[in-house]
Amino acid sequence: MEQAHSLLLNEEACSQLGEQQKAEFIFEWLRFLKKLLAAVDRADVKKNQKRLVEQLTEVLMGSPGPPTRRLLAHCLALVYRVGDSFAASLTIDKCNDIIRSKDDSPSFLPTRLAAIACLGSIYEQLGRLLGNTFSESVGNLLKAMKNAESQGRYEIIQSVEKILRGLGVSAVSCHRDIYKAARVCLTDRSMAVRCAAAECLLELQREAVFLWTSELENVATLCFRAFEGSSYDVRVAVSKLLGTLLAAAVLPQQATAPRHKRSSLEEVMELLTGGFLRGGVSFLRASGDMLKGTSTVSREVRVGITQACVVFISCLGNSWLEMNFPSLLPLVLELVSRPRATQSPADAVCCRRCVSFLLRATLATLGEKAQITTAKEICQTVGKQKRAVDAALSDGNMETRVSAVDVAASQHVLVCCLQELGTLLQELGSTAAPLLHDPAAGVLDTITSVLLHPSAAARLAAAWCLRCIAVAMPSQASVLLDRCTERLNALKSCPEAVAGYSAAIAALLGAVQYCPLGIPHTKGKVVMGLAEDLLRSATQNSRISIQRTQGGWLLLSALITLGPTVVEQLLPRLLLLWKCSFPLALRDLDAERNRGDAFTWQVTLEGRAGALCAMKSLVLHCGDLLNDEVIGRLLTPLACSVALLNHLPSLIKSYGNQMKNISTVFRYRLYEILALLPPRTYEESFGAVMKQLVSDLTGPENPVCAGSVLLPPLCHTDHTSLLGLALQDTDHRFIEEQLQYAGSVGAGSLEYDPFSICQKSLVVPTPLPPAAAVTMATVQLFGVVFPHIIVPQRSHILEQFCECLKQLKGSRQQTVQIHTVSALCSALKCLSSGRSGLGPEEVRRPALTLLISALESPTPLLRCAAAEGLSRLGQVANDAAFTVAMTQISFDKLKTARDAVSRSGHALALGALYRYLGGISSPQHLGACVGVLFTLSQDSTSPEVQMWALHALSLVIDLAGPLYLSHVEPSVSLVLRLLLSVPPTHVEVTQSLGRCLTGLITTLGPDLQGEGPSVPALRTSCLVGCAVMQDSPDCLVQAQAISCLQQLHMFTPRHVNLASLVPNLCEILLDYSVLANLCSSYLSLRRAVVACLRQLVQREAVEVSEHAVALVKELPRRDNTFLGDGPGRALFSLLDREWDQQLCRDIQETLVHMLSSMALGRLAHWLKLCKDVLSASADFATAAPVETNQEEDEGERSDDSSIFTSKSESAGPFVNPRWSTRVFAVECVCQIISQCESGDPAHFDMALAQERRLQESSDFLVLHLADLIRMAFMAATDHSEPLRLAGLQTLLLIIRKFACVPEPEFPGHLILEQYQANVGAALRPAFTVDTPPDVTAKACQVCSAWIASGVVSDLGDLRRVHHLLASSLVRVQGGKETPNQLYNESTSTMETLAVLKAWAEVYIVAVRNPGPQEAHNLSEEGVGVGPGEDGLLRLVQADLATLSRLWLAALQDHALLTLPEDYSHQLPATGGAFYTAETVQQARPHYCSSWGPILHAAALWLSSTGFIMVDEGPANLSRPVTPTSMGQSTSLASVTSPEDLNTERLYLILGLSVEFLCSPRSDAQMENITSCLHALQSLLDLPWPRSKIGNDQALSVELLSVLHRLIVTRESPGIQEAVLQLVRQMVCAAQEHVKEKRHSAEVDDGAAEKETLPEFGEGRDTGGLMLGKSLVLGALELCLCVLVRRLPQLSPKLAGSPMGQGGLPRTLSQSDCRLVSAALAILSELPSICSPEGSVSILPTVLYLLMGVLREAVQAPPWGLLGPMVGGALQALQTLLSSPMARAEKSRAAWAHLLRCALCTLLDCWDPEDMGQTVDQVSLLTALTIFLLSAGPEVTTSQPLQTRCISHFKASLESKDPAVLSRSFQLLLSVFQSPAAVAGPFIRAVGGALVGHLQGMERRRPQSSSELQAAQEGVRALEALVSAASEEHRPQLVAVLLHILISFLLDENALASALPVARTLHDSALRDLMRLGPQHSSIFKALMASSPAMKARLEAAVKGNQESLKAKTAPHQPASKSSPSIQLKTHFL
Repeated sequence: MEQAHSLLLNEEACSQLGEQQKAEFIFEWLRFLKKLLAAVDRADVKKNQKRLVEQLTEVLMGSPGPPTRRLLAHCLALVYRVGDSFAASLTIDKCNDIIRSKDDSPSFLPTRLAAIACLGSIYEQLGRLLGNTFSESVGNLLKAMKNAESQGRYEIIQSVEKILRGLGVSAVSCHRDIYKAARVCLTDRSMAVRCAAAECLLELQREAVFLWTSELENVATLCFRAFEGSSYDVRVAVSKLLGTLLAAAVLPQQATAPRHKRSSLEEVMELLTGGFLRGGVSFLRASGDMLKGTSTVSREVRVGITQACVVFISCLGNSWLEMNFPSLLPLVLELVSRPRATQSPADAVCCRRCVSFLLRATLATLGEKAQITTAKEICQTVGKQKRAVDAALSDGNMETRVSAVDVAASQHVLVCCLQELGTLLQELGSTAAPLLHDPAAGVLDTITSVLLHPSAAARLAAAWCLRCIAVAMPSQASVLLDRCTERLNALKSCPEAVAGYSAAIAALLGAVQYCPLGIPHTKGKVVMGLAEDLLRSATQNSRISIQRTQGGWLLLSALITLGPTVVEQLLPRLLLLWKCSFPLALRDLDAERNRGDAFTWQVTLEGRAGALCAMKSLVLHCGDLLNDEVIGRLLTPLACSVALLNHLPSLIKSYGNQMKNISTVFRYRLYEILALLPPRTYEESFGAVMKQLVSDLTGPENPVCAGSVLLPPLCHTDHTSLLGLALQDTDHRFIEEQLQYAGSVGAGSLEYDPFSICQKSLVVPTPLPPAAAVTMATVQLFGVVFPHIIVPQRSHILEQFCECLKQLKGSRQQTVQIHTVSALCSALKCLSSGRSGLGPEEVRRPALTLLISALESPTPLLRCAAAEGLSRLGQVANDAAFTVAMTQISFDKLKTARDAVSRSGHALALGALYRYLGGISSPQHLGACVGVLFTLSQDSTSPEVQMWALHALSLVIDLAGPLYLSHVEPSVSLVLRLLLSVPPTHVEVTQSLGRCLTGLITTLGPDLQGEGPSVPALRTSCLVGCAVMQDSPDCLVQAQAISCLQQLHMFTPRHVNLASLVPNLCEILLDYSVLANLCSSYLSLRRAVVACLRQLVQREAVEVSEHAVALVKELPRRDNTFLGDGPGRALFSLLDREWDQQLCRDIQETLVHMLSSMALGRLAHWLKLCKDVLSASADFATAAPVETNQEEDEGERSDDSSIFTSKSESAGPFVNPRWSTRVFAVECVCQIISQCESGDPAHFDMALAQERRLQESSDFLVLHLADLIRMAFMAATDHSEPLRLAGLQTLLLIIRKFACVPEPEFPGHLILEQYQANVGAALRPAFTVDTPPDVTAKACQVCSAWIASGVVSDLGDLRRVHHLLASSLVRVQGGKETPNQLYNESTSTMETLAVLKAWAEVYIVAVRNPGPQEAHNLSEEGVGVGPGEDGLLRLVQADLATLSRLWLAALQDHALLTLPEDYSHQLPATGGAFYTAETVQQARPHYCSSWGPILHAAALWLSSTGFIMVDEGPANLSRPVTPTSMGQSTSLASVTSPEDLNTERLYLILGLSVEFLCSPRSDAQMENITSCLHALQSLLDLPWPRSKIGNDQALSVELLSVLHRLIVTRESPGIQEAVLQLVRQMVCAAQEHVKEKRHSAEVDDGAAEKETLPEFGEGRDTGGLMLGKSLVLGALELCLCVLVRRLPQLSPKLAGSPMGQGGLPRTLSQSDCRLVSAALAILSELPSICSPEGSVSILPTVLYLLMGVLREAVQAPPWGLLGPMVGGALQALQTLLSSPMARAEKSRAAWAHLLRCALCTLLDCWDPEDMGQTVDQVSLLTALTIFLLSAGPEVTTSQPLQTRCISHFKASLESKDPAVLSRSFQLLLSVFQSPAAVAGPFIRAVGGALVGHLQGMERRRPQSSSELQAAQEGVRALEALVSAASEEHRPQLVAVLLHILISFLLDENALASALPVARTLHDSALRDLMRLGPQHSSIFKALMASSPAMKARLEAAVKGNQESLKAKTAPHQPASKSSPSIQLKTHFL
């Protein structure tokens, strides 16, 4: 294919190819040429133009296929436009000659069609350059159209459209002729021709004014006729034409002639209304039909007119709609107010749907403010209608009284208005609150007034509207429930009131499923009482018996939807009601049959149907309550109901058809509940049930054919593409889907089943008419029961079905066939899902017969269902031979059958068989199947067979998987050949080809990346196929092309050209999002585009954005700002316009992926984009303004707050985005902040960001902090509650991330300080009385974060936010005695706990950091601006008495709620302090999310009080303090002992902590774990809790085991450090306990001998420690775990592993070192809690670990990094060596022996195993010194250890490292000062070396500070040696010392020029001499006398020193007197 990429066709390469390859080659060349001509130099084109035109003409004459001819025409026109256009006339003449040719052979047709296409493209590109030649060409085309077939007509009308587009106004002379030709084509039998004609007329109307003036009515009538029998594409195209013409008539885009006046809106709507009522027929014919009472208007016409009306309004624009909606609404509603439009129920439902769609599609595009205005207008219309009906009904004059027809008309208007009003309010959500609260609008009063309408449909619509209000504003649910309940009680005697208000209550109860905050629990009891009252009083008044019965059961059905929590307590009453509604036993049923009249039976059946519906509701919503006992109680009513089925025919016979409807409803309810229950529960009734089901399916009582609703669920979703767009997702599906309903079934509507009003749905339920609904329920129940009956019965039933079909004929046969096949398919589906078999041959045979006959049905739906059924039949038969027999039947039929129906059905069966089977997956059967389908798919005589065969082939490709690889090449070849040859009029064939190509790409998968012998050719063919489909005019084919390219990009990304794909996607995105053309109904195309973009941006977001920007630069469009900075803005706009949930999710994911890839690189762009979305809302101007308190200085706040109350700037393309879009924008801001957290640290450092920005062109988040705060403020103060929550969450995130960022311009201040007023203003609206609890709870979280952040530096500012929390605390104190009546009681729990948690977090911070100023640096002057060190604590202290009680109460509640289910009976019957008994389940999550900080705060408070009892008065509580509410259980009410109360509190906190830490879930918050540990730490800081825990060994061990598990399962360093700290505290508690015991024993037995005292501590007399009961062993295990995980070398098992060799396995962090040190500290304390014998048991382990850590630490350079660990090890060593156990008599010897071993180990550390490795001598010497000083003489004086110690010290004195020398001298100083037994040998052995070293310094003076320090330390060591020497040797040593010191002195000459180091040494020596001289005066004098040189040197030094002192002090004397503070400061330092 690379040879095709040239300007001229490579004829040589082309000639060597076969026919098909040649076609592909030419197509690829034309594709390349199209791109090349747009970019090539004109000179090159002119140079090669002649040859190029010749080659293109040759292609034209070579019978090109449709895609090729489209490309050919475009390229030929481009050649003339880019090159020389003079020769174009020759080509035009040639094309005209071809068109006029008399050759009608099929082989010449492609050439003629190509000539037609070329003619149109040339005129389109060159236009007026061709002069007046167009008249001849147009005439030639129109003449050729008269005799052309459908393809020709299609191409001609398309070419004419292109000519019109190219010529513009110049073609006016041909307009009339073109109009006449297009009129004929608009009603052509070919749907493609109709579409083309509509598009041609749409182009014509741009210049032909007569189309929307004088001819408007004729064109409208023509469009109405075009709608008849139309396809979806035709309706879209024609409605676009009609709508555009009507819009032009109302608002002309160009000036019209004076004789043509503008049409008014009324005239245009009258025209549409006439078509809606009469269709496209003449007035006379319509009048005749009206007189005969028949309607000739098809549903296609009404649907098309509805779409045209939508286009009409959208063309006029939103501004026009807002202005003219009051006048438009009555005109639209007239469509359903005319009796002619609603002659039958099905017609009425159809018309209502059309009007509802019209309103929905137009009003959905308006902004929220405009929608509120339109909602108000709709509400006024509802009020007018209701008042008119009320006035007419109350008029006593029978002549003027309203007729039933007028009531019916009003009901349809009301239904449309109320449903749209409900939808509007539901979508507006809480932003519609001002409308509801507007008394002038009276929305609620108006809606509730319709509940009394005489029509059931209007009442139900009003009830649904109320439900929508409750979903939108959950605060209204409870209010409306109360209102409706009150009215129902007051109007019980009015039938309409009972029906209307019960429906309203049921709808409101159904809305609770969408209200997370719920309703008060007591409402359920009220509704239950109301329902019982209605049912009891139903028999009192026969006039309202039916209404009361239905209303009572409707209330109960809705009540059950509230779930098990509510129903559990009411279940006994429900069971009693069910029992009373049915006979007590079956024998009573016969007696009942003999009494009663028609009305009695009607009421009875109504009641029983309602009872069965309530049972269904119970099964669906309260499955947890369905135990065996409850099901057993339901079986008797069900058995009676089944038995009653046999009596229904006789009742209908006795009482007439009035019983028929209610009996149908009764059967429907019974079938529904039976299908939901386990079949085993009613297996005794199987016979009766199946008999009735078979009768319903085959009997004459059910004449309605419900195939349109029965069959789609039984067909696989893959098959919907065969059935037209009516079953697929489109923007018009709401009205299009009703076209599938055949006959009198009609679409569903709410009045068909009032009980559906409470089902879970956000859109209006559309239950089917009873006849269709019962058929559907019959089929479902048949499928459920059939698998459970015996085989003979199965066989008999299926045989009965077959026999029945044989006996029937015509439509009745077709109906029964649909019903029986549906039932069989349902049964097969249930059998396969239950993994059951069908049975032997006698069952399979009739089943196969039924399905094979259905395969040949003329109904496509039935054929699809039968094919799916055959596949499942093969699955449940599970017999390979049977499967082969089935396939053979299809093979044989396909060989003999010639009709398209049979061939298409059996072809689909072959494809569907693969879905569930492996039986035919052998290559032979696959090959045969593929061969047959190949043959059928090439049958061009029947497009239907082609489409079905290709669809079946696509199924085989998908389902065969890798087995299909051998057939891939011929399949790709076939698909490409057909793509290049299928006519555009047969678009359904192209769609099937697209599915085949998708399957083939999936089959090839990653193999497409290869370069094998055939892979490049396959890959190229796939790309060419995608290109063909991309060029298709059909949107669905384009969508498939995009999906194929998406797959290719996944499998072989480098071969997909993003430079062409991305612009193509973005062009579609622009068309559908920017133009906002509502008639662009191809949802699948938009889905494909966004899904493809989503995949592309996951890996190449930047590249995609660059291609999109490059596209926009080339577009000459005004709206290119949408993609000017990338596709993000267009995606946001599309997100705001789209309603499809899947598409919206894909858009959001695409934006999220783009954010994750690009946000950090283009921070300002993305933040501005989010800000534009948020700022564009017009409602923001009405948001809560910034409030100011009286004490605040408004002057200070105006600057900060004015930016938030000012009018928002222009938001660019975003006009009033929906609240959901704004919520997503806020979530994007949060994601950007989170992304920055893991990026550059400069994002959260203003100084660094400003510095970096000067150096490089980068952007940082902190520079946009003002925008972040602004966006959070806008969101947090919006009317929309979800947006407020998102805004508060963003504010919380901002506070957490920026709290510690300093303000560089004002040192000592934080950057967030300047936004204090803004944060307060954002929080204040969340604490108003009418704010929902969830918003207040989130605001409390923000408050605590703000106060705890330390940002606020002024107590006054702190009080502003503190006041909000304090006001919440006042509300909380009311507790559950004053619950919020608007929401469920659990919301009070949520709010209360949120407040307590917020206070707890503040208190925790206040205790840790007493002053807010400590959170940041103070100013340099050191003057604090905060409220003092205890400022924050002082704020909390005022409410601490109250808070502590509430915290303890909450903890007690949580403790009770965490009990296992087995202990649930221990829960208080009345609930806890903050929850009620009924809301236990809802309250648990709130406690789980809040208890951690509360626990920590309570523990801190108890610690601060020291567990000392304080005044337990009520302290500011607004209600009496009860023990239960104040954290004391009821069992403590009589407890008076403070000790007992404190013990309970201690164990409450301890128990909660241990229970949680025992098994924290993997998703448990780290904060809760930390809170538990810190709480326990704060408790153990006090003596009393320590004594309680220390006394309880079992408790300590259990807690230790929990902490051990926590160490193992949590890697967080913070948690592990806290655990070790807690363990150390426990060890301290145990130490105190042991000490106390020992002390008590010594006091008690003071006179006795010490040997008789009992041994305290673990180990006792034996030294044995029991695992699981020993605190010491537990601590050892825990510490070992910590140590080995950081130092695996310590473990003998790991010593030989790779992890344990070669030093440290990883670099230890500072936190690791701290953990090791903490573990060693614990280890060193363990012997002190043991008895002497016990300490001996553990000492080897402790020493081993301690020495092991020390060994590893000193062998791992660089040693400085491990300083904390070394220090910890040395400290632990000292603690261990100082242990009293080392000196205890019973353990002294053992300790000495073990310590000697440890000392030996330490000495061995100087000799590392690796000879090249060095050790840290300083640390080793320090450890050695600790041994010498702390261990007893029996350890250190033993030989040869002492000798080795001395040798190491000697060696250290020979070190060349000054640091080692310095430390050695320091340590020797300590050794020399130790007892003589230890110091003596060292003095004797090391003294000489020390003196020698110091004497050597006279020759080599110190040259560095480290050497200087070593010299000074050496002098100090020598001084210590002198002090330790005996009197006889001391004079000699003093003389040596003085001599050394004098040698350090410098003479006068050297002193002036000496280095600072030498000068310092000189000064130090002189000071030492001045100090030592007087102490040893005699020796000093003798030395001076003996050495005159020394004396002179000393005198000179002293004299020089005195002179320098005088020189320094002289000038400073006055200063010192005048400023003594300096002297004081110096002295202080």
